[in-house]
Amino acid sequence: MVQREFPQVRLVVNDENIGYAAANNQGAAIAKGRYLLLLNPDTVVPNEAINCLVEFSEAHPDAGIVAPKLVYPDGSLQPSVRSFPTPAALLFSALLLDRIFPKSRIFGRYRMTWFRYDQVIEVDQPMASALLVRKTAWEQIGGMDETMPIFFNDVDLCWRLKKAGWRIYFVPDAVIVHHHGASTRLLGIGKALATHKGLLRFYDKHFRPLMPAPLYWLLRSFVSLGSQLRIAVLLAANLLVSLLQK
Repeated sequence: MVQREFPQVRLVVNDENIGYAAANNQGAAIAKGRYLLLLNPDTVVPNEAINCLVEFSEAHPDAGIVAPKLVYPDGSLQPSVRSFPTPAALLFSALLLDRIFPKSRIFGRYRMTWFRYDQVIEVDQPMASALLVRKTAWEQIGGMDETMPIFFNDVDLCWRLKKAGWRIYFVPDAVIVHHHGASTRLLGIGKALATHKGLLRFYDKHFRPLMPAPLYWLLRSFVSLGSQLRIAVLLAANLLVSLLQK
């Protein structure tokens, strides 16, 4: 259908699911433009949104990534920017301090609970459901890490871009509708497990070299325990729902 209705589009069809990171790298390798648009299939994109992202990037040559504002189908705001998952940020979130003090830039740093999404701001990691990426920046860092599972390869991409000197911006004037979770909902408990695996891989890659091995493995155990507790809660909730439906 795509080939018939949109003959100008170059459609890449793989025989098997090669993974999110590898597929993005595959598309980027054949792209000819100055920018790459990472876009989930569960989005609705007005033409003016793309124009806005490109115009901002053209005016800001230091921008490696420019992210739009995401909204739900009913038009309500969808929180879509976070800071990097540093040990302190995850700890504050695990202790629910971001919910107790949502306006605090310290305790709410991971989920950026204090941010109102009404201004241009430099961020760490916007949701990868819709991202405009400068191709020269992408090529400089080698694209996405294909050893990362479906989750956290976008966080890793942002981390490496920032380390390479690029900036990442959130631009509220570009608005895209996102049916949040439509593309990952079928994963079920697998989503939580993949997220857990991705977080640990991110830590092994970026935090392990920064500290002595005993301290790092203590930190990793803490992070792993937090993820396992969230998975346990999800399993218990799913079991309860299943029992109530019988």
